[in-house]
Amino acid sequence: MVALKTLIFSILVPGTVAGVIPWLLLQGSGGAVLLIPSIWMVGSLPLLLGVGLYIWCAGAFTFIGKGTPAPIDAPKFLVKEGPYHWVRNPMYIAVLSVVIGEAILFHSFLLAGYALLLWATFHVFVVFVEEPSLRLQFGESYETYLRRVPRWLPRFLFPKFPKNK
Repeated sequence: MVALKTLIFSILVPGTVAGVIPWLLLQGSGGAVLLIPSIWMVGSLPLLLGVGLYIWCAGAFTFIGKGTPAPIDAPKFLVKEGPYHWVRNPMYIAVLSVVIGEAILFHSFLLAGYALLLWATFHVFVVFVEEPSLRLQFGESYETYLRRVPRWLPRFLFPKFPKNK
């Protein structure tokens, strides 16, 4: 049942944010660009990586956390495995990656601006709503996680080097 709720949420929320809204924005800006093989096809890389990352994250929430990505049915256990081992917000990064891929693929500055607006919205939500809520729910376990795992840039991109003694 949890997997079904995750699927429904994923279609409704990220599907709208990364699918329906960009499609509507493209329609309002004079239509989508005809996709013929070109350098702009590189946009399919972040798009597909974002979809894959989202599926991985949703699976972790469902099968490890025993909950869904929906705040009203959040995981009961703190998820620190999979992509959450490297970065605290991979699901938001996945959605942003899809929108950035669409912006490249369709040569759209409007979608690039939308991606920037999404990131700002995600950041404010994470800092002022999600993190305080998770602190209350998971206590010291979450505090330790906050200290060890970066919010937006995956740890493997910027490893900490030992200090000289």
